Amino acid sequence: MSLCPSRRTALKAAGVTMTLPFLETLQAHDASPESQSPRRMVAIQTNMGILPRYFFPEGSGKDWTNSHYLQRLSSHREQFTVFSGVSLPGVTGGHTAQKCFLTGTPHPERGGFRNGVSLDQVAAEQLGNQTRFPSLVLAITNENATLSYTRNGSPIPSEQSPRKLFEQLFVQGRPEEIEARVNSLNQGRSTLDFVADQSRSLNKRLSPVDRSRMEQYLTAVRDLEQRLQKAAAWEHRPKPQVDAGPPAENIDPRQFVERSDMMFDVMKLALETDSTRIISLFIDTTVIHNITHHGNRPEVLEELRGHEERQFDALNRFLTSLSESSEAGHTLLDRTMVLYGTCMGSANSHSNTNLPVLLAGGGFRHGKHLSFDQNNNYPLSNLYVSMLQRLGLPIDRFSSGTSTMTGLEFSA
Repeated sequence: MSLCPSRRTALKAAGVTMTLPFLETLQAHDASPESQSPRRMVAIQTNMGILPRYFFPEGSGKDWTNSHYLQRLSSHREQFTVFSGVSLPGVTGGHTAQKCFLTGTPHPERGGFRNGVSLDQVAAEQLGNQTRFPSLVLAITNENATLSYTRNGSPIPSEQSPRKLFEQLFVQGRPEEIEARVNSLNQGRSTLDFVADQSRSLNKRLSPVDRSRMEQYLTAVRDLEQRLQKAAAWEHRPKPQVDAGPPAENIDPRQFVERSDMMFDVMKLALETDSTRIISLFIDTTVIHNITHHGNRPEVLEELRGHEERQFDALNRFLTSLSESSEAGHTLLDRTMVLYGTCMGSANSHSNTNLPVLLAGGGFRHGKHLSFDQNNNYPLSNLYVSMLQRLGLPIDRFSSGTSTMTGLEFSA
């Protein structure tokens, strides 16, 4: 497998900067391994809850005992932190909360609700120009589901096929196909230019409040124009070559674990080749919705536990694959934050408090259970501030998060 560099040496002359390919002979004289390995973020939500009795551990801090589910991740115990007593302030509405897992926007169940920007897209805005794909928005679902939202709260369509994702990442396409895509991107930029011109003409007749709204709209247009321009430039660059082949198609909703495994494999390749550094993944387990309302019936709990065990086994395989891939003196897991959680603390009662959540990798001091108040939950959105700062972004607030997360520290 040939890997793209994470950060490349640059030549500067006569005011021009050119990026060199990865050259092993230069590494001993280049920057430190830390600077050669970028930080990355993966955010995963499963939407039908996680049985709290099998997820949350006993004890807190470093002195905690593996729960039934966390035992399945035991080989990574020192590489993740588990949280309890956390929720997203004001995010209520049972299942409707799934759209707010990465935005933290309150009250999605209310009429006229408008979502906010998602965690991954804040990161992509700042870091996305460094890779072919600013972010990957993915879902294991047969519906129109996504975790990712733009600045104006619009949902970003997800890619649901691991095979199609593989082709987007690694299949170059014929020259005529590349030119067709470039022309299409240029056409989009021309349309945006026209829209912007018309909007500026209209702006003169608007009230101050409407002018402010129009300026926000034009800013979004300019951002999109820049993204289209960068996308066109990437079309002419060769895609990375990998040894793996494309996964098979699978649209069976009952096989959400098998489909997750396939998506995880392609996600790992995307990170490993530095095709992107930001990924969101929505895992739709609606097919087991009926048994999440278990009513504490032992036989139903046992069936549901079996499904959730398999989900944690899939997560364990993904974490293991990242830990087995090396990059500039680090493992891929060292450099990749993996957020895993759900929008409901209890699917049986549609509760949106006490959310089961963990964070693996990414260069934090892990191996802890951070236990907060079960009755007066700690803002999960503070974790999102910590994650953005770990990516190197100068951000001290996100959504309802007003500080970094108490007890979660960066490693040296």
